Amino acid sequence: MASSCTTRTRHVNALVWHAARLQRRRWRQLVWLVGPPSECREQALELWQAACWQSPLWIGDAEEAPVAACLTARKARTRLGAEHQLMVIDASGAQGLDPDALGALAGTVTAGGLCIVITPERVGAHPDPDYARFADHPWRWESLTAHYLARMARLLSSPSIIHWSAKGALTLPKLPMRPQRAAYVDDADCLTRDQAKAVAGLVGLKRRRPLVITADRGRGKSAALGIACARLLTKGISRIVVTAPRLSALESFFARLVALCPLGQQETPGRFVMPDGAALDFLPPDLLTEYVNDQRVGGDGSYLLVDEAAAMPAGLLGQWLAAFPRIAFATTVHGYEGSGRGFALRFRDVLDRQAPQWRALELTEPVRWSPDDPLEAAIQQLLLLKAPLPQAKQGAGRSVLLAQAQLAQQETLLEKLFGLLVQSHYRTTPSDLRQLLDGPSTGLRIIIHDDEPQAVLVTREEGGFTAELAEQVARGERRPQGHLLAQSLAAHSGSREALTARWRRVSRIATHPERRREGLARRLVNEDVACAAQQGVALYGATFGAEASLLRFWLALGFVPVRLGVTRETATGEYAVMVAQALNAEGKVVLEALRRQFAASLPGLLAFELHALPAAVLVLMLPSLPSAPLSTSERQAVDDVAYAHRDPALARAALQSLAREASHWPLDEQARLAHQQLAAWAFQNQPLASAHSKAISRLRQAIQCILRQAPGGK
Repeated sequence: MASSCTTRTRHVNALVWHAARLQRRRWRQLVWLVGPPSECREQALELWQAACWQSPLWIGDAEEAPVAACLTARKARTRLGAEHQLMVIDASGAQGLDPDALGALAGTVTAGGLCIVITPERVGAHPDPDYARFADHPWRWESLTAHYLARMARLLSSPSIIHWSAKGALTLPKLPMRPQRAAYVDDADCLTRDQAKAVAGLVGLKRRRPLVITADRGRGKSAALGIACARLLTKGISRIVVTAPRLSALESFFARLVALCPLGQQETPGRFVMPDGAALDFLPPDLLTEYVNDQRVGGDGSYLLVDEAAAMPAGLLGQWLAAFPRIAFATTVHGYEGSGRGFALRFRDVLDRQAPQWRALELTEPVRWSPDDPLEAAIQQLLLLKAPLPQAKQGAGRSVLLAQAQLAQQETLLEKLFGLLVQSHYRTTPSDLRQLLDGPSTGLRIIIHDDEPQAVLVTREEGGFTAELAEQVARGERRPQGHLLAQSLAAHSGSREALTARWRRVSRIATHPERRREGLARRLVNEDVACAAQQGVALYGATFGAEASLLRFWLALGFVPVRLGVTRETATGEYAVMVAQALNAEGKVVLEALRRQFAASLPGLLAFELHALPAAVLVLMLPSLPSAPLSTSERQAVDDVAYAHRDPALARAALQSLAREASHWPLDEQARLAHQQLAAWAFQNQPLASAHSKAISRLRQAIQCILRQAPGGK
């Protein structure tokens, strides 16, 4: 016993000494502590007590942790912007390993710091308790596969990671030569040349020339925002608004602001005021949007700085872009909350359309640590934060069904496949990788060419509930985990059959950016639909943000809308739409009932809850409504509005019929825009201009344009 304690003490001293070596290089490192949980915690505690670590933090279950400074993994994001020299993440106990928390917290470890991950022995042999978060009914987390954890164990065995065993072994990697000294920075307030460039760009923001700053974590972008705000306030800018997903993400921002403006005062955690009355206000995204809509912020001379923009809906970003003449967006390129690559993909079109003179700036020099930091490299590999985009290969390629176990053993393919998903989706987080490898009832189908994946389809099995359970769910008495499509339809329509039927839902679909519009996604869906039908699946469906081009894709494949959400989704800023296709007789009965109910509810929703649904989406929904050729009286009413002086409000029913009918007509570009204008007025009471007389005139012109495209003409 004494010998083991002596060995442990020797190892603890060696780690403290190693941390000092890391400090001289301004590096950090990952420590894999493995063994019986109680013994590992004792070892970690001894290291915790062996030195005066800066703000050490323990992540785990409070009842298991031997220290008071303990947070659960779910609260990891509250530490964003903070700095910790020692981080202990206990993944061996009741909580398991949260990949998103690991990604978030690793970025808070400072130079000379250690990030300790505690795992039990034989990690990867079975799932851990954190798997309960995606164990869909009727699965239990204990019965799921653990491919993700097995992969993690393989990667943790890398010689670049410190290995510390409760059985008495410690392996310290040999550190390479010290990194080169950072170049001189011609700005006393900035730590890198990149940060200085960002500050200069922010201070010099021009009207309608937004600045988009992207960076890996730890590059000082939030601090750059704080430095720039300090300079703007001292220059006489009267008010600046800043927003982020949460105030806690702006600790470094406010730290720099307070340090550089000693005469100012932080009146509240989110408000900073200068002696002359100039002020900076933090507004959370929802409150900022409310203020923009009420015209309480924005307008001439106003500034808005958006931090962690990739974690916010593109729709809101576009709305803020229109309201603030001087605006900057900063976001993490590879991070725990979402991919900056997906943000750029989704938001670039908005920028090009609304502010074609926007500028981009990328920060590559790290601030909190030196280049080639061992911890950053290890975390990026573990969580695939920098998953590469595969090469684009011309040609048909092969369509392949891919088992999760097979994918887990092919690291190169996994990296490319995940890179494809990251590139194509607005928000992809580290936990999505675990879902991909171990999610129950997950199907993978890819198109691959010369070992390069060109498109991928990820599906989930849903429904198949017993009649008893379906009754309880429809009555709101039970809410089994998962089954997003089936449960949502049952909850909103009361359809028990939507739960007892078997569904297959598309959870992700992605095509290489250079091979879009070649039919690869269509090919994957068609092949999988045929396969699902052979396997007895009754219905095939998908849910996504109601964006016009995406909705057109699914409608062209023969899917029909069955539900439209009445509030905007947090992730996309769009209304969620659900589409479905029947694969057998049972599915046809269920789908027909869902279609009838959707058609009955849609007009009322458009008039109230969905009055802000984009017109381009609205017109794609109109074929869901019952339609018939215009009657003689309806045609007369339409003509009287278009070519005479009849009040359109007194002919709204006839104009709604025209909008429904026109959704089936071949329309040119001008007529399609006119159709959107008519539909928005007829169903959502959206005026075509602010002045009433001008709005009526434009409505008459839109109706005339549509009538010229009618079968047989005017």
